[in-house]
Amino acid sequence: MRLVRWLFGVIALILVVAVVSLMLLPKERIARIAADQLSRVTGRDVAITGDVAMTFWPVLGVSAGGLEVGNADWADNGAMLTAANAAIGIDASALLRGEIRITNIAAHSPTIRLEQRADGRASWRFTNATGDAGISSTAAQGRPRRPLSIQKLTVTDATLIYVAEGAAPLRYEDVDLALDWPDRQGPAKILAAARPMGEPVQVEAKIDAFDQFLEGAVTPATLRVTAPGGGMTLTGRASLEGAVEGALWFKSADTSRLAGALGAPDVILPEGLGRKADIKAQLTLTPDRRLFLRDLVADLGGNRLEGAADLILDGTPRINAELRTATLDLSALTERQGAGAGTPAAPAATDGWPDTPLDASVLSTFDGEARLRADAVNLGDVQLGPVQAVLRNDASRLVADIRELAVFDGMVTGEFVVNNRSGLSVGGQLNAQEIRANPLLSSLAGIDRFSGTANAEVSFLGSGQSIDAMMKSLRGNGSFSVGRGTIEGIDLDALLGSFDVQGGTTVFDSLTGSFAMQAGVLRNDDLTLLLPNFNATGAGQVGLGERTIDYTLTPKALRLNGDRGLAIPVHITGPWADPSIKADVKAAIDLNFGEEKARAEQKVKQKLEQKLTEELGLAPQEGQSVEDAVKDKLEGELKRGLLKLFE
Repeated sequence: MRLVRWLFGVIALILVVAVVSLMLLPKERIARIAADQLSRVTGRDVAITGDVAMTFWPVLGVSAGGLEVGNADWADNGAMLTAANAAIGIDASALLRGEIRITNIAAHSPTIRLEQRADGRASWRFTNATGDAGISSTAAQGRPRRPLSIQKLTVTDATLIYVAEGAAPLRYEDVDLALDWPDRQGPAKILAAARPMGEPVQVEAKIDAFDQFLEGAVTPATLRVTAPGGGMTLTGRASLEGAVEGALWFKSADTSRLAGALGAPDVILPEGLGRKADIKAQLTLTPDRRLFLRDLVADLGGNRLEGAADLILDGTPRINAELRTATLDLSALTERQGAGAGTPAAPAATDGWPDTPLDASVLSTFDGEARLRADAVNLGDVQLGPVQAVLRNDASRLVADIRELAVFDGMVTGEFVVNNRSGLSVGGQLNAQEIRANPLLSSLAGIDRFSGTANAEVSFLGSGQSIDAMMKSLRGNGSFSVGRGTIEGIDLDALLGSFDVQGGTTVFDSLTGSFAMQAGVLRNDDLTLLLPNFNATGAGQVGLGERTIDYTLTPKALRLNGDRGLAIPVHITGPWADPSIKADVKAAIDLNFGEEKARAEQKVKQKLEQKLTEELGLAPQEGQSVEDAVKDKLEGELKRGLLKLFE
């Protein structure tokens, strides 16, 4: 027993001497030792500066006026962490057992810089002094690793900077972080709060087997993000390298507010196209920031889309998607710009196009390609049948490759372009087959007097920041042909019989022509209209920008006026909504009875000349006209009258 007491006494004396020796060491020396141990743990340069305070038992603690942890050797944006008023506590009893159990790390107002390269390297992946990956330490080369755990981590009022290779740096101020990891082999809870634009954004994560996670293993994890306007949850697996897999659920009652709270550009999405959203998908994220969404189901506030999407998140997001839907409601896009949410759109003015500025800035937020299939599309006044299209957006230039578009019982194919690179413009090349002309013209131009089945080709380009400016700048060309149809408001048969153009209907066999557009004015000079007993030609212009018409239609009866036929020009002028339609009787006489009119005028002229000759006593010389003879006589009389004044 004496020997046992003696041994315990020796051990106690050694501990007392060790503790006293440790307490007698200068605080700066202890701080350097602590910094050296942290450097061994992380494989990074660590510096503890400023005033140093110590505690020894049961927590070996160091608090200092400053703490700096270096970045990875390939990083070039400064230290990974710099902080004032940092404190680190280590369980002293666990340290005697060979474990590094950090009871608490606290830092106030630190700056944290996180960097990631395209090849997957990340600055938050630490190595120990031997170069091995993971947050673990060795006492010396070849010795077993000392297990590490951090029971609590608290960071307040931090500045977080994230730099991904190829993308613009992200900077967040006033960030709070907290880690709760009581059991080294158990789960860890991570809480974060930030205010990118003044409103709070909360992040909560739970990672099972956190020690294995820190070693690079893929472990079960859940993530929840909540912010004003909406949030998301992710349940699945993750790794420290940035690999994530799981079930994603994104829900937002106000995506504009949510995007603003996260610091994204201020984009107001149309009703039914993401102003509200409820999206579910199976998500896979790779360390090189490639995102894959499968089994995608998206309710965008009225429109339901299904399919898959791939995204590359370096720089401007690039999207490759294939989507399908039953009915796609785009009626919100046709409402008058400026109507507030829940407010009926004001009707467009009858004498002009809407001049409210258009905003196409959303085209600059992404690039990529999307294939879209829809059984039907609602455009408000226009209803489309099956649609197949490929949408490609590249640097604010959106091209819609229309493979199939059923409209007005016909089919449209071609290309439609919206370009917002240097000012907004729209253009395209479209081919239409078997389109009903009446609903087409009624919906596009408010013209409801024509009916028939039309084929057309058109190439066009317009620019401006409003619909009004675009319509007034339109240029291009095209051609059209219409099968058997009608023209309401004028009966050409009655016109040729009595010059009466008040009301009626003209039935025609075909209508063809071509046109050119410049500065919002459409010009046509080769209109040909064929009817059973006569034909008609037309020429004139249509003001697409001003919504006016100045056009002359000239029908010709083939069985009247001998072999020459009978033509009656009809002048159509005025606004689209209420044009004036009048027969030009004078032009009709000149056109149909020109020879007769010339002969009658000649007879009248001869009778007048004979009467003048008799009354004035003229005797025209050979080859002299009556007009010249009258002129000579008047000049002679004037001369004689003037001479008498001087006699």
